[in-house]
Amino acid sequence: MRADQILHPTEAGLYCPPGDFHIDPVRPVPRALITHGHGDHARAGHGAVLATAQTLDIMAIRYGADFTGSRQVAQGVIRIDGVSVSFHPAGHILGSAQIAVMPDRGPKIVVSGDYCRAPNPICAPYEPVPCDIFVTEATFGLPVFRHPDPLSEMARLRASMAEFPERPHLIGAYALGKAQRVIALARQAGIDGPIAIHGALERLCRFHVEQGIDLGPLVPATADRVDAQLVIAPPSAFASAWVQRFRDPVIGFASGWMAVRARARQRGVELPLVISDHVDWPQVTQTIRELNPAEVWITHGTEDGLLRWCEIEGRTARPLRLVGYEDEPE
Repeated sequence: MRADQILHPTEAGLYCPPGDFHIDPVRPVPRALITHGHGDHARAGHGAVLATAQTLDIMAIRYGADFTGSRQVAQGVIRIDGVSVSFHPAGHILGSAQIAVMPDRGPKIVVSGDYCRAPNPICAPYEPVPCDIFVTEATFGLPVFRHPDPLSEMARLRASMAEFPERPHLIGAYALGKAQRVIALARQAGIDGPIAIHGALERLCRFHVEQGIDLGPLVPATADRVDAQLVIAPPSAFASAWVQRFRDPVIGFASGWMAVRARARQRGVELPLVISDHVDWPQVTQTIRELNPAEVWITHGTEDGLLRWCEIEGRTARPLRLVGYEDEPE
């Protein structure tokens, strides 16, 4: 069986004909396999969803208990019609997984979804999965992207808090994954006092704590008086009246895109924190070399840079040109 008979792009997303399922479909389908809970990969309305237990819980939190007709927890090797599948940690957010698609005859394909190889205190680390074809993201697929040690960025935050003790530090972080990682990293960096969180983060932070992740003391950032110097909020909150309750705040933002100074300036960010939940250029190229697949399929990101690198390396690669994976930026 050829590779494109096992998995190929459609308008709804990556489709597997022998298993009759889609992976991270962008529109409702009868059967969906979901890599993780971010909104550009996990959508409501599918007939059936197969994902890790944590991803299923996250989807229920975000979309309601009836987000799908039926759900199945991914455990071990699962047979779906003419193929077998298995889920493996991606290191991206809590519950994130790579999906290995294994036909009875033909190449083994691993769809990595979004993945990260830097230490992440809120989820299981990335697990290399040997395969014939590796489907990789290219969010930061250019040589300019080389992310620093996340704890060094937290040291910058701690230093700023010490230098400006009278100023609240408002850090923008996406509600699922990034916010909880920033809080956990702050604890690792020795920021022990209460951290205030915007109301939009409360339920997801509570879920992480229920999963055994220690986030330390958290207080609401939507009260009239906020008794914390460090405040974490989703980016959308910075465009609302909520931010006006803080006097002379230090505005920060945690994202891999903060390596691009123009983006930081556009957002009015005084303290850009380069903290990414995706592989940077050295990590994505290291991963491809380690796995050494026969083919590399590249999706959502700067595909051209990684395609050129594969060409120079003498590796077979192709772009998938999937659309719809830009809704919840990193």
